[in-house]
Parts: sequence; C-alpha cells; structure tokens
Amino acid sequence: MLRLKKDKLWNQKILYLVLIVVILLGMGTALFYQFFLGKDLKGDIVVQMNQFFTSIKDGNLNFSVTLQNSLSSNGISLFVIWIFGISIIGIPFILIHLFLKSFILFFSFVSIIANYHFKGIFLSIVYIFPHQIVNLVIWLLLSFYAVGFSIKLIQVLFLKRNINLKEHFKKYTKILVLCMIGLTISSFFETYLCPWFLKFFLK
Repeated sequence: MLRLKKDKLWNQKILYLVLIVVILLGMGTALFYQFFLGKDLKGDIVVQMNQFFTSIKDGNLNFSVTLQNSLSSNGISLFVIWIFGISIIGIPFILIHLFLKSFILFFSFVSIIANYHFKGIFLSIVYIFPHQIVNLVIWLLLSFYAVGFSIKLIQVLFLKRNINLKEHFKKYTKILVLCMIGLTISSFFETYLCPWFLKFFLK
C-alpha cells in the first residue's frame, strides 16, 4: 500500500513537471517570437495595444461586452479541455492548449514592455497580476486532472487496470466546477478592477 502511494505521488510529480515544462516552452517561444517578429506585425500589435489602453484611459471600455467575451472564452475553453480529458485522444490537445495560454500571456507581457519601455513594466505587471497568473494556475490545475483522467481511461481500456473511474470522474467534475468559479471571479476582476488600476499608469 505504501509503495502504491509513493508510485502515485511520483507519477503526479512527473505529470506536473511535464506541464510546467510545457508552460516554460510557451513562455520561451513567446520571447523568441517577440524578438524575431516582423515590423509589420509589430506595428499591428502596437496599434491594438494603443486602442486598448486609449479606451481605458478615456473611459470608453465597454465593460459588459468585455465581461461577456471573457466569460464565454473561458467557459468554452474549460468545457473543451474537460471533454478532452474524458477522451483517450485528448492529451496532445490539452498540452497544446496549455502551451498557447502561456504563450499568449508572456507574449502580451513582453510586448507591453517592448512598446512602452519603462512605463510598460508597470503596465505589464498590472495587466497580468493577479488575474492572469491565477488563470494560468487554473489552466495548469485543470490540465493536470484532464491528462490524469485520460491516462486512467487508457489504463482501464487497454491495460485492463482495476481503477474506480466513477470516483475519479466525480473528482474531475468537482475540479471543473472549482476552475469555473475561479475563472469567473478572475473575469470580473479583469473587466472591472484591472482597467481601474491601469488608469494610474496611463495618465
């Protein structure tokens, strides 16, 4: 029994390590992409950033639309990752999703600093902290349980392991609900509080 628990803990550590490596790869790719991005694309990014920050500065941000977009985007992503977790072919897609989430987060962070220089340091910190960091942790947690459940399915179907899938499914569903609550709170923070903090550095 003790050996089984140690093996389970070891497997969990390996899975977390793999997912963290995926996140780091996403961040590294974002940094590489920022340095070698073409001038035309960089110009488009600067225009989009200026429009976003100008709308915050002038108080023209549509909060209801922003909140709706954030909630729908997070909700769809949550459901898709959860579905991938209960399939036996979803693991690569879960890893790609986590990679893209870390890539987008770090690319936004680096782009703000690159385009706004010293002021960009403060803007980027406010832009990602704490809600974007919380989001990434939530995606890491959901990815961990999604990949874990998918592996258990493979073990039951192909390796004929004696695993109580019903109990694991209940736990997996609870994690989905917790992640949904966390992302909902984060969306409200991102929509209503983050712009208020950003205004201090846009004056």
